[in-house]
Amino acid sequence: MSEQIVSIRNVSRRYPGGVTAVDDVSLDIAQNEFFALLGPSGCGKTTLLRMISGLDTPTEGQIMIGGQDMALTPPNLRPTNMVFQSYAVFPHMTVEQNVGYGLKVTGVEASEIKRRTAEALEMVKLSHLAARKPDQMSGGQRQRVALARALVKRPKVLLLDEPLSALDAKLRDGMRLELTRLQETVGITFIIVTHDQDEALSMASRIAVMDKGAIQQIATPSELYEQPRTRFVADFIGKVNLIDAAVLGQKGGKVSCLAQGLGNMEVGCEKSTGDKATIAIRPEKLKISVSEPKGAGLVKTKGTIRDVAYYGDTSHIVADIGEGLDLSINVQNNSRTGGSGVERGQKVWVHFDPADALLLTE
Repeated sequence: MSEQIVSIRNVSRRYPGGVTAVDDVSLDIAQNEFFALLGPSGCGKTTLLRMISGLDTPTEGQIMIGGQDMALTPPNLRPTNMVFQSYAVFPHMTVEQNVGYGLKVTGVEASEIKRRTAEALEMVKLSHLAARKPDQMSGGQRQRVALARALVKRPKVLLLDEPLSALDAKLRDGMRLELTRLQETVGITFIIVTHDQDEALSMASRIAVMDKGAIQQIATPSELYEQPRTRFVADFIGKVNLIDAAVLGQKGGKVSCLAQGLGNMEVGCEKSTGDKATIAIRPEKLKISVSEPKGAGLVKTKGTIRDVAYYGDTSHIVADIGEGLDLSINVQNNSRTGGSGVERGQKVWVHFDPADALLLTE
């Protein structure tokens, strides 16, 4: 990994009344990295972002930016800038005036303001709208104004607090691509706070998953999805089937277990485990067939289709396999005849390769 730009060491934030918003967090964020803080509401991710910006103060611990301890540095003197969920653009100013405002109040010369404002507007592809007022623009365009206003100050770290949550679904998808392109173009560190798994997975180079003020796992998007360390991370990142299992034995990197609704099976696991564990398997790894599947080593069970939801490119199927267990299955709709080929009440076989399952011990 390249040189660290942000280093957080044992940072906690406690409020009166015994509320701990951030609990002993340590992490490093690299220069030019697109880093995401992901977690449910109230997990401490926004509090951590505010402490990086200086808008909140750690109860204990250290925050370093660019090798400098930020303990005594106020927000306006930190090499960071923040883009808020609400855009916070001035309605009475033009786009150009909005973007250049931060430079104007710090006494930058007018010619320099004009040059840097033009550069920032070009970065976000809004040069042609420089004379417009915010109320004449779409939500996505106003969000780009807020981005340009933050970038014009040339921060080392750009902090984004749920920047896309106020946009509709189609605009969000477009802005994800624009933010990723913009981060690669300007070459500075982006730290984004979001509760949207798709948002984090599609944009960030690394993600820290938070819960109850603590970091559960830091990894790349693919690692988080395919190799979650805990039941919480597996359940929070995408869709997953979580199946309770009793551990029968462990030998040579394999765990033999009795899984609810599935019977005896072996799953790979390098670390030692207790008497109980959880088997995690993603819906796209499961297969369904009307006849008994052939193949050595397959885990297979009979089931009844309980629900079928058609989403165009995919169908989401829920199969009841008994013992009070339903399995979620995603099927790619590859044929123009449409649909999954199964219907409610149909008897099927559900099967998967145990190599596609993961044994969780936490």
